[in-house]
Amino acid sequence: MKKIKVKLRERGYQIIIQDKILGKAGLLIRKLNIGNHAFIITNPTVKKIYANKLKLSLSKQGIDSKIKVVADSEKSKSIPVAVSLIKDITVYDKNKKVFIVALGGGVIGDLAGFLASIYKRGIPYVQIPTTLLSQIDSSIGGKTAIDLKEAKNLIGAFYQPWLIISDVACLNTLAKREIRSGLAEAIKYGIIKDRRLFNYIQKYYQQLINLKTGYLETLISRCSKIKAEIVQKDEKEKKQIRTILNFGHTIGHAIEAASRYRHYNHGEAIAIGMVCAAEISWRLKLISWPTFIKIEKAILRLGLPTKIKQVSFKKILNAYYRDKKFLGKRNRFVLITKIGQTTIRTDIPLPIIKSAILTRF
Repeated sequence: MKKIKVKLRERGYQIIIQDKILGKAGLLIRKLNIGNHAFIITNPTVKKIYANKLKLSLSKQGIDSKIKVVADSEKSKSIPVAVSLIKDITVYDKNKKVFIVALGGGVIGDLAGFLASIYKRGIPYVQIPTTLLSQIDSSIGGKTAIDLKEAKNLIGAFYQPWLIISDVACLNTLAKREIRSGLAEAIKYGIIKDRRLFNYIQKYYQQLINLKTGYLETLISRCSKIKAEIVQKDEKEKKQIRTILNFGHTIGHAIEAASRYRHYNHGEAIAIGMVCAAEISWRLKLISWPTFIKIEKAILRLGLPTKIKQVSFKKILNAYYRDKKFLGKRNRFVLITKIGQTTIRTDIPLPIIKSAILTRF
């Protein structure tokens, strides 16, 4: 069992990483003393495979639970779905001490965390991420949100979970496409913070894609530790320390929104966004051409896209203008000066941004 502490001023929490730990979730949650009634939010696939095991684990510790299923789609992060779930929680919450459990990937985690942040001005929630992407990234740090049609994550809050339980065994049921999506965020950590991690992924990418437990535990632990360290220093992204986690996300989110979340999953869109950000870094003479090529080849080696298809340039540009990382009318990009080191730049000339996107078509 690997334990990583996220140390925050108001309330810290642990990330627990282990193979086949879901059956112990009830015991781990019981120790938090956050309530005896769990409202579990999940999706149909995860419910079928893991929900009953979680429910049994909670029951053994005297914790009642109710399972609510939402679609396995970015569309579940919407106002109508959020309102519907709030009503369901209200019905369940009669003379009870309720907490929420997010059992699923990034969509479930974002949605469940947001609901926990607004219901009764905040109730506890626990993250049990079941995808590689959510185990190494989205479940950690307390960013919760839902989407509007104009752009992703426009309505949200910083709201930390009480515990994160990452069961490596849950990754065994994922499609290779989902594993690669998670590896996109993993290689992001290598590019922005840890050259050794970047090299580790390049060396052992076959073992990672083929879900070799030891390699995955090392990857999840290292990525979780990097994010925990960043969040500890800048929980609510006010010091531009946490901002570096957005590398590749400005254009990546624009691609997701422009495609209405149909053609690319999050990791695939971020992979393209990272190549665009690396190209902007090169065009601004922050990195050399060989460094740019090394990053592009590393992303391609993982089986991730670096080209844009089925989405128009105009729609991507329109979505880019709505990006929440803008400072008024000034754009803001996380760029790199070398693998493992970043810089944040504003007012990047629009022709450079357009060129970086257009070369992806």
